[in-house]
Amino acid sequence: MSKAKIFSGVQPSGIPTLGNYIGAMKGFVELQSQYDATYCVVNQHAITVAQEPEKLKTMTRQLAALYIALGIDPNQTTIFVQSDVAAHAQIAWIIQCLTPLGELERMTQYKDKAAKQVAVNAGLLAYPTLMVGDIVLYDAEYVPVGDDQRQHIELTRNFVDRFNNKFGDNLLVKPEPIYPQHGARVMSLQDPTSKMSKSDTNPKAYISLLDTPKQILKKIKGAVTDSIGEVHYDPENQAAVSNLLQIYSSLSQQPVEQLVDQYQGQGYGQFKTDLADLVISHIEPVQERYQQLIESPDLNNILHEGAQKARQQAEQTLARVEKAIGLYY
Repeated sequence: MSKAKIFSGVQPSGIPTLGNYIGAMKGFVELQSQYDATYCVVNQHAITVAQEPEKLKTMTRQLAALYIALGIDPNQTTIFVQSDVAAHAQIAWIIQCLTPLGELERMTQYKDKAAKQVAVNAGLLAYPTLMVGDIVLYDAEYVPVGDDQRQHIELTRNFVDRFNNKFGDNLLVKPEPIYPQHGARVMSLQDPTSKMSKSDTNPKAYISLLDTPKQILKKIKGAVTDSIGEVHYDPENQAAVSNLLQIYSSLSQQPVEQLVDQYQGQGYGQFKTDLADLVISHIEPVQERYQQLIESPDLNNILHEGAQKARQQAEQTLARVEKAIGLYY
């Protein structure tokens, strides 16, 4: 019996954080054994904002190496770089031509990003159509995404409905989202009201997957808490400590309630030390594998083979779409 297909992608916009790992990438590893998985480094999405070419190249390679170092198995999963498969850009143009402008202008992420820029390029407005293309090219039945991508998934589902109604039933697969069950939203170590982000101007606010053990210990020891001095799970009154408990629970697979009992009456010192040790124990093996891969021809071979596999599937879907709308003779 064939497995259901899933697709997901991550932008190479910097070294992923512990929040990215817990919220998305850890799930990718777990899902690959349950599904026919395709994972993509979506470097074409990254150029909706200005990029330094050499830096984008480096970040693309780093992210691909981290994917594999975290446990994505190229023998089990298709992993590739988006720009290696031309069908992504080709189908995005078709989807743009079939998507009302108003739908794109209503996208929350577009409005948020556009508000921060002096000049807005057309790609920033249209990039959700590229995301739709990423998903439908691989007949993805499920898409593991973060909670902040709900609008994009709905855009995809609405597009598939419109396309199938106009050009023929079941030409495109309508995907369902898979949202992380636990630890989906890891917050800043310095401001528990904000999501942990690699773009944060304060490096103490996030843990990078390439931070050294010494840096990790220092950042967790320096994470804000409160004057209560006791480990409780109370997101309203003890948001910072509750965030640390969520991180601990996600990595240890221990229920938050059990952790609260474990550290009852101990204050924050021992709790933070143990959490730092736990984070380091997860990240150190990833970093060792990453260092083996990053300058190795093995990484090139994995990505080239992944692109070949992805290209076969993507080109079949593209041909089906082009034929349906009359782009053939």
